[in-house]
Amino acid sequence: MVSNDTIFALSSGGLPSGVAVVRISGPQCAGVVEIVAGRLPPPRRASLRSIRDRNGLLLDQALVIYFPGPASFTGEDSAELHVHGGRATVRAVLDTLATLPGLRAADAGEFSRRAFHNGKLDLVEIEGLSDIVAAQTEMQRRLALEHASGGLSKLYMSWADRLTHARAMIEAELDFADEEDIPGAIGHSIRSDLEDLAASMREHLRGSRTAEIIRDGLTVVITGAPNVGKSSLLNYLAKRDVAIVTDIPGTTRDIISVDLDLDGFAVRLIDTAGIRDTAEVVEREGIRRAKAAVETADLVLHLVGPDEASPPAGSADAQTIRVFTKQDVAGGRVREQGEIAISTRTGAGIDMLLACLKSKLPDLTDASAFAIPSRERHNEMLKAALKAIEQALLIAGDLELQAEWLRVAATEIGRITGRVDVENLLDVIFSEFCVGK
Repeated sequence: MVSNDTIFALSSGGLPSGVAVVRISGPQCAGVVEIVAGRLPPPRRASLRSIRDRNGLLLDQALVIYFPGPASFTGEDSAELHVHGGRATVRAVLDTLATLPGLRAADAGEFSRRAFHNGKLDLVEIEGLSDIVAAQTEMQRRLALEHASGGLSKLYMSWADRLTHARAMIEAELDFADEEDIPGAIGHSIRSDLEDLAASMREHLRGSRTAEIIRDGLTVVITGAPNVGKSSLLNYLAKRDVAIVTDIPGTTRDIISVDLDLDGFAVRLIDTAGIRDTAEVVEREGIRRAKAAVETADLVLHLVGPDEASPPAGSADAQTIRVFTKQDVAGGRVREQGEIAISTRTGAGIDMLLACLKSKLPDLTDASAFAIPSRERHNEMLKAALKAIEQALLIAGDLELQAEWLRVAATEIGRITGRVDVENLLDVIFSEFCVGK
């Protein structure tokens, strides 16, 4: 449950910084501002104020902004103190607020939770806000912004409205069948709309894989024999020495990974131990881990050295890209049509390899490309709603049972945005937030 306390927290990034924002929210907000800043500034207007402790000692000169509720982030009376971002200054301000009666430090995600309970944001928008804070690539930012701005919520609300309309038509036929202005067989007339809705939901669920790649990144595992150039390729693409490179076979014993930003997508590149028969215990464990990494990879780069026999044509599957390495040495393979041959010493062929990797990334050129489910809870509830609609479509004559299945479907969609009772979900969702959000 949401308390009626007045809360405060540092809402900006790590310290030290040029400016630090301390947020205050709750019924005593105006009185708190008057205590520490002298007087309340005009609503939503930045005003320069002297911030003082309870004894009148000057702490800092700050910009103070007051947001009367409900026109604030939380829907309550709120304020922001824009102080200088030194650790000592921020600590002095926070310590002063902590001494005021009725004030307490905010819990993780408490500002956003109050915004939800006061109808300022729904759960999908709040999750998008959390993802904006965590976004590290352009595609993660765009996906998060689509959700935080309400684009996905509008889609789910439109689906819920269609289900409500279908239920209303069925109830009308059940309750007012004798009325002249209620047409008969309404249950059959809504079937086409329900079938269309189910098809839209199936297509929407297919986008969950794209969202997973955007949020978690595309996992690319580099495999091959020892000394084939796996670590050299990892270092070249990372533009730094991540892995040790020597002429001694079996140098890489464990999984080594580096995160890249490729066309706005997060790509996790994983170097593995060279695959060979060996009696050395540590290297054998490394090889076992390499094989396990391949099993869970989205994509595999299988490197082939100049001294190795070429794999038979067609031996690579759709998730494997065969790459011929060390093309700068004498006797290097002459690249044939469609093959990728590289040299990390000269950079030859790297552009072609990167182009091949980019071709494996999702196509997000469509205007609605980012209106996709990005979390497992979205997928679970959408699947439950879809199953309920499919059950309703299987029922031919029992309108009451059909209406009940549609109610179940609408409830599942409502749980995604929080339009129905979702108290048991809130602790999990808001626990992902940092303090001050």
